[in-house]
Order: sequence, then structure tokens, then C-alpha cells
Amino acid sequence: MEIFSTLLLASLVVCLLAYMSWRGSRKSMRLPPGPTPLPLLGNLLQLNKRKPFKTFLKLSEQYGSVLTVYLGPQRVVVLVGYNTVKEALLDQADDFAGRAPIPFLKRAVRGYGLAISNGERWRQLRRFTLTSLRDFGMGRKRMEEWIKEESKHLIDSLSSTNSAPFDPKYFLSRAVSNVICALVFGRRFEYDDDNFLRLLQIISETLRFGSSPWGQLYNVFPRLMDRLPGRQHHTFAEVDKLRAFVKEKIRKHEESLSPDCPRDFIDCFLIRLKQEKDCPTSDFNYNNLESTVLNLYLAGTETTSTTLRYALMLMIKHPKIQERVQLEIDSVIGRERGPVMEDRKSLPFTDAVIHEVQRFLDIAPLNIPHYAIRDIVFRGYSIPKGTVILPMLHSVLRDKEQWDSPWCFNPAHFLDENDNFKKSPAFMVFSAGKRACVGESLARMELFLFLVSLLQRFTFTCPGGPDSLDITPELSSFARLPRTYQLIATPRGPYAA
Repeated sequence: MEIFSTLLLASLVVCLLAYMSWRGSRKSMRLPPGPTPLPLLGNLLQLNKRKPFKTFLKLSEQYGSVLTVYLGPQRVVVLVGYNTVKEALLDQADDFAGRAPIPFLKRAVRGYGLAISNGERWRQLRRFTLTSLRDFGMGRKRMEEWIKEESKHLIDSLSSTNSAPFDPKYFLSRAVSNVICALVFGRRFEYDDDNFLRLLQIISETLRFGSSPWGQLYNVFPRLMDRLPGRQHHTFAEVDKLRAFVKEKIRKHEESLSPDCPRDFIDCFLIRLKQEKDCPTSDFNYNNLESTVLNLYLAGTETTSTTLRYALMLMIKHPKIQERVQLEIDSVIGRERGPVMEDRKSLPFTDAVIHEVQRFLDIAPLNIPHYAIRDIVFRGYSIPKGTVILPMLHSVLRDKEQWDSPWCFNPAHFLDENDNFKKSPAFMVFSAGKRACVGESLARMELFLFLVSLLQRFTFTCPGGPDSLDITPELSSFARLPRTYQLIATPRGPYAA
């Protein structure tokens, strides 16, 4: 008993000394201000577990737009507001280009791939990925044709519901996923393919876990969580099934590879891999191929389909806005031909609605965490190497100095006094700077073509009427995810000019 008491006292002394040392180093480094953390737990007890961005906004009122918090033992600098985030991501782009080694994501991709890479590996993979995706049509006419063709399959599947209520989640994710599948795997999947549906369920469940309090706890205490029972083990087992699917696709591609005629992203990577097979330091290896494909497949499926699902929810919630969009589509396109990207400049209200859906959903409120890969000086403060940095997109998309009514769904945010579409520099839903989303042009094209096609052909309602819909997201942590709901897709019929 005496030995135990001595050890306990020694441990308390060590913790106290470490804490005092930390307090002294914090002052000498001139860290951004912030609330006093507890040993080991940091500021976790102050955090809103379901909506952490709300805690950070509240703290910024006291400590300013650059503040320090501790999530467990991890130091985190939070950047709040458009001007602060812009200054970091655009004006000091090189300093803030690092990506944090997010434990959940790192475990899922086994430390490889584009999403969590830094330094020369990141530069090489990003440059190669952007070039390859563009070569296969991302943001170009070829991709537009793929999306238009997929829109027809989506319209047919919605027509088959015969105006009965249904959950639109997997109707939309199947269509969106097929677009990224065409780029990455060189093929689409049939909607009645059970294996395809199961993969989409895994993607959805993975994002939901990462956005849950349990998933965020894994990011704070990964070693502890690996040893405790819980949902994290099931989630990682499911991600391994996705990886197995990707590995099998790569194997089949390798068997039929023609170096002179690449069919998709996997072929392009395999060709480069074989070209550099004798270079021991090359980042073009199977681990990076598997994890980059996994990055593209997950991000290219869930974020855009979630945005479309929320867009339809908002159209039901605001039937007059839905009607105005449909009238504009009827006057410019009619109902006989499908939309093309060239139509966007003639559909300013529709374009404004799509942008406002993205702003209002705010799908990545904390951004994907950045990282100080070296010591940074920002606004007179020191941000030491190894600090996680959160340039809060939520604070940009709700900045009252940038938006007339930041907490309301208001398409007028993107319209000038003559009802022409206007851009906003604070529209940072794809982030900004050197870590901006590589699939931005693809997502923009998908959102426009899919949503216009759907509103051209259907009027959307729900069984209980607009007042029955709760448009507040169900989860609002790593991602803001809308609630499950039922909608009714009623065919609009031929257009009588």
C-alpha cells in the first residue's frame, strides 16, 4: 500500500511539473490565446460533442479569430471568419498546405494515398491525380456526357417509384458513384447490383461513424480506442471490404493493361508505377494506388450525393423556390431536351439556389484538418510544428460580414440587384488554397446537371408536407449529414409553352 501511495504521488508530481512546463512554454512561444486545458483531457469537457464548431465559435468571441484549444493532448489552432481563413489558406498558402495525420483517416488508408500525404509525396500524387482525371474528362465535355447519361438512369429509377414515398439516399448515391466509377474504374454499375449497393452502404456508414462523437473520440485517443470494444472495429472491418474491392479492381486492370491505351485513372497509375518500378523512392506504388483510389471513391460518392439529397429536402421545404427554379428551367430549356453546362449562364436563379444549398448545408464545417509541418508565424502568433489547424469553413459560410442572412436559406446571397448570378469570395465549400478539393469541377458539374434534370422532370413533395421536414442536420461534426426523410417524385408531364 505504501509503495502504491508513493507511485501515485510521484505520478501526480510528474503531471504537475509537465503542466507547469507546458504553461511556461506556451507563454514563451506566444501561442494564440485560448481556454486553460486540463491535463490529458485538454478542453474536451468544454466541447459540444455533436456540434464542436459551436464551441469554437463561442470561444472565438472571447479569445479572437485565432485561438488555441487542446483536444486531449493534441494542440489545435482554430481559425475563425472569412478574413482569417483567407489569410491563412490563400495569402500564406505554403505555410498552411500541410494535412493533419487524422487517426481515423490514417487507419482507414493505412497511412498512404493523396488525402493525408504531405511534402513531395503529396505534390506528386496531387499533380498526377489532377492531370489524370482531367485527361479522362473531369470538368470537360466527355464528363458532361457521362453525367447526362447517368441522369437518364436516375430519372428512370425515380419514375419507377410511381409517385409513392421513398428514401432518396441510395437512388442519388448510385448515380453519383457511377460518375466517379467511370473515371476511376472505367465502368458504371447497374442499380440493381447488390454488391454495388453494399459498397455504398459501407461508404455512408463510414462517414457517419467519422462524424459521430465516437468517431471523433477515436481521433483524440486512437491508441486507447484500438484497445477498447466499440463501433470503431466494425467500421474498420467494413473499410477493409472496400479496400479488398479496390485491390480486386486493380488486379483485373493489371491483367488487361495496355500501356498505349489507358482506360481510366487506375490504368494511368499502373503505367506510371511500372515506369518507376526500379526507383526505390518512387511514390507510385501499390499502397498509394489503393489508398488514392479509396480516397477518390469515398469522397467522390458521398459528399455530392449528400448535397443533392439536402437540395431536394430544401426544395420541398421551400416550394415557392422549387417552383421558381422549374419556371426558369422551362423558359430556358423546356422539358424535351436535357440540360447542358452551357445552360448554366442562362439559369442565374437556379445557379444561385445550387450555391446556396451548398453554403447552407456546410458539409465540412471544420474543414479537413490542416497541419503545421514546420513552425509558422501567423498574425504575430507562433504555431509550432506538429500543431493541428482547423480553418473553420462553417465560420466562413456563416460570416455575418459576408452574408446578409447567414443563418437563413436565401438564394439572393448569389444574386445581384438585377437578378444576375454573382460570385462570393466567401463561398469556400470546397476549401481554398493548395488543399482545395481536387474534385471541385466534377462536383459542380454533377450538382448542376443532376439537379436541373430532376427538377425539370419531377415536382418533389413529402408525405407530411413542408412543415414536417426537419432540415437541421442529424450529425454536425466532421461532416454535416441531413436526416433520413421520405419524398414523393411526381412527374411534371410535357411542357406547354
